[in-house]
Amino acid sequence: MLATSLAAPPSPLSARRRWTVLTVCALSMFLVGVDTTIVNVGLPEIGHGLGVDTRGLEWVVNAYTVVLASLLIVSGALADRFGRRRVFQCGLVVFGLASVACALAPSLGVLVAARAVQGIGACMLSPVALAIVVNAMPDPRERARAIGVWASVFGLSMAAGPVTGGALIAAFGWRSVFWINAPVVVVALVLVAVFVPESRAKRARRLDLSGQVLLTVLLCLFVGVLIEGPRIGWASPTALVVYALITAATAGFVLVELRRSQPLMDLGLFRRPPFATAVLGAMAVFVALNVSLLLNTLYLQHTRGWTPLATGAATLPMALGATLCAPLAGSLVGRLGPRRPLILAGAFTAAGGLCLVDLGQDTSVALILIAYLLIGVGFGFANAPLTNTAVSGLPPSQAGVAGAITSTARQVGAAVGIAVAGGLVAGAERAGLAAASRPGWLLVAACGLFLLVAARASQPTAARTL
Repeated sequence: MLATSLAAPPSPLSARRRWTVLTVCALSMFLVGVDTTIVNVGLPEIGHGLGVDTRGLEWVVNAYTVVLASLLIVSGALADRFGRRRVFQCGLVVFGLASVACALAPSLGVLVAARAVQGIGACMLSPVALAIVVNAMPDPRERARAIGVWASVFGLSMAAGPVTGGALIAAFGWRSVFWINAPVVVVALVLVAVFVPESRAKRARRLDLSGQVLLTVLLCLFVGVLIEGPRIGWASPTALVVYALITAATAGFVLVELRRSQPLMDLGLFRRPPFATAVLGAMAVFVALNVSLLLNTLYLQHTRGWTPLATGAATLPMALGATLCAPLAGSLVGRLGPRRPLILAGAFTAAGGLCLVDLGQDTSVALILIAYLLIGVGFGFANAPLTNTAVSGLPPSQAGVAGAITSTARQVGAAVGIAVAGGLVAGAERAGLAAASRPGWLLVAACGLFLLVAARASQPTAARTL
């Protein structure tokens, strides 16, 4: 994990080799990010091709995000123990094979299962690759620049995903959004074998298997009831049983983690208000982002009759705002602390959501694009200060764990956003989809307002590089 990476000895790699390592590892981040957005824009075509409704399509996205969220923390411990390059290569192989299975899936069940396996592969890519980069760049200033590049890659993946997905679907059908991963994985495997050195932690953390199982069960039950609740009934016997299981899993997880000397998740960190607020803020940001992406996809394709390519192109203002503002946010955090960037993030996100609370069938395209731009700017300003707030004031031994918890919160937010947005519009007719989606845009605005709370709780300290 990142904490153990910081303790590694200085790397003897040349400057060119170090930045080559960053390029190769950033490719994995790009792959993971693109795979979320590229699938979002293809959901209507997937539903048409497999004959499934909106609720089934939610599982196509959330099978990936829930598994990714569940395993993010443990993947770092595995990499520290068995070797970061080795785990990274395993993640690429699993991700690539699962992508092929997605492309060949004959039914919804097979596709959802393959997406879950993709999540297993993805959990071994993003956090492990960042640990490799940190280990390869011992100089703090160079490491800070590298992490700034790393943050910008996610915005770039947002830009490439929907547009690339729309173009592929228009030319080759929805299965091509999964086939495209195969050659990228092959290239990445070759580059990793040639350029990326192996590294391990001096003292690897113990694996907390019981905590891992309980966390996975908890997230699956929580997201599952959000997706299926409208169908089974929120007060039905089945739902009540799930609520009881969620309560039991939560209690069990807390008890197990408090008794562990090296827990999967250090719950003591949540006693720090800035950390707890930053984690909730990270979740809120990704709730807003994924609500926006899913509602955008369904509204533009179902209500307005846009093609997947046009729908993907409509997200370009959002991606542009995120890509341009992410490095600016990092610079502002370094000079002024996290509070001001978080205020900007909250204000822009809330404004974008409020633009669409009265969405209708004939809402101006210009207003829609402006709203997407505002949300993208808010997203770009949010991530750096939230990460900084989460780790500020912590010793290096806890900073990596704090960063991993924040990353997990982001993926949980993504899953919750998809579940909530899908629940709002599930079963809605084309004529009523715009009205049904309006509470979703209010939720986006509320997430922006919560970032203002996070800004108030943040510590105005200089940026800490992981």
